[in-house]
This record gives sequence, C-alpha cells and structure tokens, in this order.
Amino acid sequence: MHPIIALWAHPRSMSTAIERIMRERGDLTCFHEPFMYDYYVQRKIRVMPHFDIQPDHPVTYQDVRDMLLDQARRGPVFLKDMSYYVMPHILSDKVFLDRIKHCFLIRDPVASIPSHYKLDPGVSCEEIGLEAQWDHYSGLKSAGFDPVVIEAESIRKDSKLAITELWRSVGLPYVAHAFDWQGDIPQDWAQVQGWHGDVSASTSIRPMDADELENRQRAFDDLAGKFPHLQDYLAHHRPFYDQLRAVSLVV
Repeated sequence: MHPIIALWAHPRSMSTAIERIMRERGDLTCFHEPFMYDYYVQRKIRVMPHFDIQPDHPVTYQDVRDMLLDQARRGPVFLKDMSYYVMPHILSDKVFLDRIKHCFLIRDPVASIPSHYKLDPGVSCEEIGLEAQWDHYSGLKSAGFDPVVIEAESIRKDSKLAITELWRSVGLPYVAHAFDWQGDIPQDWAQVQGWHGDVSASTSIRPMDADELENRQRAFDDLAGKFPHLQDYLAHHRPFYDQLRAVSLVV
C-alpha cells in the first residue's frame, strides 16, 4: 500500500493552490474534495453553488474512502478536502485514519470569510470550516496522530520554504518544477470551476504584500457592516483559528 496524504482545509484557505503544486509534482494521484459528494449530494446538507455534480462520482463517505484506498494500492495519493465534510464520523474510521498522513491548512478568517461570502452569500457558519478543523485536529491528536498544520500566510510569504517544510513533514522529496504551473487545468476542477478562477489563471503563488495585510481587515469590516452575521461567524471561528495557528509550522 502506498501513502495517502490528506490536506484538511477550510474554504478559501488557498488549498486549491497547494493542490496545484501537489499535482505539478507528477508523482501523486490527486483528488479534489472527493468527500464534498457525501456532504452536499448524499446527505444534502444544503445546495452548494457553482457545483456541477458528476454522475459517475461516488457519493457516500464509505464509497469515497474505498475509492481512495483502492487508488493507494496502485500508487501514492494526495487529496484536498474540508474537515466539515468528514467530521465527526472519520474519527471512528481507524482503518482509513491509519493510512493517512494528515495535514491542515488554515488562513486568517478575516480574509477567508469575505472571499467565501463573495462566491456564496448563503454560506453557513459550519461552512466557514475552522471549528470542524479544530475538532478534527484535536480528535487526531487524542488518537495518537501527529498532524501537521501550516498557515496560508506563511506560504504566501515564502512558498518554496513553506511547501518544502510541508513536504519534509510528510516524507515527500523536493521537486523544483512543482512551483511553476505549466500543465493544463485539472479536469476534475470543472465540477467546481466557479470557485477557482484565480488559481486556474495563475502560474504560481503570488507573494503577499504589506498593503494586502493592511486592507483585508478594512475590507472585512466594510462587508460585516452590511451583513452583521459575518461578524458573528468571525467571533465563532476565531478561537479555533487561534488554537490551530499556535501549533502551526514555523517557517
């Protein structure tokens, strides 16, 4: 059996850009949010906008995890997914958990919430995603796992340094060409094309400048002034973000 590397993210955390780097390596079979089918199609929690459901995709949690395990018999696997799709039932799936190298990606919710709301004004508090990530991370730690946490801001600051450290943490060798995206847009991104316009049009991760850091709090305050429930979402998820950030990789 080959390794399965899972990046457990929250929406608008820059996870698709990390997935693009993993795809460009060329040595992993990559899956784009396969468990969203269980959350949005099988359990019908709500209707996800910009989601073109593929009729041949497995939809139950069991069938998705079996698909991933089957692929790992043939070669190493990477998947990018959201903790809120799989919590809490994944914590009782010891067979699957034991096969995974677990990583978590976080981004300051001051930035991720407005980005999410822009694409989905009906976003629920659960879908902000950081609470589920913290519960997921805590459950793994209690079960004896040692998950890796990395910040999107660290990756934006120095993508090669941060991703190299992430690779080292999960046992992947350095691959220089993965940072320059020359390949075609992945076919399975078409099912959620409306969510990934920026990364689809990019050839690498753009560094963060000082103006962006200064402006994002102002942008959040302006948006929350019009839609006050977003301030409630931030207050709810900020403690979980802070706890995850406290255990993130220092790069």
